[in-house]
Amino acid sequence: MAAIERPIVVMKRYEMKYLMTPEQTAYFKESVSAYMQVDKFGLTSIASLYYDTPNYRLIRTSIEKPPFKEKIRLRSYGLATDASPVFLELKRKAYGIVYKRRVQSTIPLVEKFFYGEGDICAGGQINREITTFRDYYQTLVPACLIIYDRVAYFQPDGDLRLTIDHCPRYRYEDLNLTTSMAGTPLLPDGYTILEVKVQQAVPLWLSALLTKGQIYKTSFSKYGEAYRQQLLKVSK
Repeated sequence: MAAIERPIVVMKRYEMKYLMTPEQTAYFKESVSAYMQVDKFGLTSIASLYYDTPNYRLIRTSIEKPPFKEKIRLRSYGLATDASPVFLELKRKAYGIVYKRRVQSTIPLVEKFFYGEGDICAGGQINREITTFRDYYQTLVPACLIIYDRVAYFQPDGDLRLTIDHCPRYRYEDLNLTTSMAGTPLLPDGYTILEVKVQQAVPLWLSALLTKGQIYKTSFSKYGEAYRQQLLKVSK
């Protein structure tokens, strides 16, 4: 398998999630505009194909809320093709801190990688981590597709990043990034997921804004909720 010479991204940060009603979403978007800007991409449709073992070992472990958990997913921005860039992400969470390793690739090369054919990028520590993860779990296959429409906010001179995910949805069939962005809704109509991502402390203005809007932190995993909903369907 040919290695791809692409930038590698390593992230370490705190991530906090909040479920918002339609009314809270409208309030938050209006209020946050005084402090942050929408990034240049605007509303972006994102698809994340989660890989798991055939018995769903990774997500079953994750929903038990252990102090350490990990997932691997292949992400595209909009529909992908075999030639367009996609991003393989290894995401770990330990004691509230999220660590992410991310490499750019293409769908054919990622498929070969999961078949055990070579490296995913041009060597180095990140390559070893992702390859060790694959080899440890031995068989990783497409397990669930998560899709949502995201608006991201940023501070030009700060490390704070906020995202609001609209219409989160999932598929357990047609597990690829090239067919469509359709899926079964994860949340009631109009509800959104706010994610606060920061390397240091949450600023006081944001804490005050969330408190005023009665927007409270929650534990929520899109893949975990999709797995729970799918189990309920199967058990009926």
